[in-house]
Amino acid sequence: MDQRRIISLGRGSLVVSLPKYWLKLNGLKKGDEVSLTLQQNRSLVILPGSGMRESSREVVIEIKPMDSHASIIRRIIACYLNGYSGIRIISNDILNVSQQRAIRKAANMLFMNIMEATTKSVHIQILQDDSKAFVNAGVQRMHAIAESMCRDTMISLKNFDTSLARVVYSLDNDVDHLSFLVIRLLRSAATNPALANDLGLNLIDCLDYQTLVHRIEQTADQATNIVRNLIILEGEKQRIPSELLGLMADVGNRAHLMYDKAIKAYFARDIAESERIIEQDEEIERLGREIASKTFANTQNSSMVVCSICSIRDAIRRMAEFAADIAEISIDRMYELSPRVEGREKVLLQKETKTMQKTEELA
Repeated sequence: MDQRRIISLGRGSLVVSLPKYWLKLNGLKKGDEVSLTLQQNRSLVILPGSGMRESSREVVIEIKPMDSHASIIRRIIACYLNGYSGIRIISNDILNVSQQRAIRKAANMLFMNIMEATTKSVHIQILQDDSKAFVNAGVQRMHAIAESMCRDTMISLKNFDTSLARVVYSLDNDVDHLSFLVIRLLRSAATNPALANDLGLNLIDCLDYQTLVHRIEQTADQATNIVRNLIILEGEKQRIPSELLGLMADVGNRAHLMYDKAIKAYFARDIAESERIIEQDEEIERLGREIASKTFANTQNSSMVVCSICSIRDAIRRMAEFAADIAEISIDRMYELSPRVEGREKVLLQKETKTMQKTEELA
């Protein structure tokens, strides 16, 4: 770490010199401007230039005739998650119908707009301002959808209600769309101090939120997996025995409750509740073994029914594991090394931030 001493310059002015290697790295010289951003922990981030935020970035993706539908979507999503605001897809040959559909599907999935399209290229762009988005709101919305999916999944499981199962299945895309948006914000904030400051995040927050978002998305995936098994069984005119349906629904409700409480404990910073959630994980595992025992004890179950029961049992087990993971993150957050500003210090920090902003405007 490069340490610098504060020195006096004139009457009442205090200055700190900037390292020569940093000036050379950013191509700065005498008379150039730099920007200062006040962080939540009262540290200052110095950015080269007068702009506080990075300009919008664009990337070009070259598509070959043999590139598949799935490959194109994965590459567009990767560019989106890495903060590019514009993506231009080009091909030396024509973009075939399947490739055009893949580009439009990805654009819709990521809330991007098609700005220009020809037979050999498509330009898609995101029009939203990342600094105006809110990570907390996005995560809470994700949780609301995932929690409703888990709740309705257990109802459809208990009653073997495939109509409700199909509704749950249709909601998975909504969770995926929100997860892409939040992960994009977090990845951008981790590399852009100005954006992180706008969003009220530090680097540890970005890491914790990213894990949280993945666990919420994975929980929704497990609910989708359960209802998919019910839909497949109905199509094959097969059914899980009522006794096992009731037992699995009961265990599933416990896992669902663990997940819901884990999210609430995360935002409430409740260590005691988080500890209780982690302890319940072993009980879910024990009940999972009970489901397996009763499944194989019934020799009348077909191979398809047995496979579906095992898949559903595994999905419920994973829900509980994800809830325990979220609870562990909540505990870890309570012992972060980076200081958090609370109470009077937070008010003073807000005043200091406003003062800096006014100074910059006057300058």
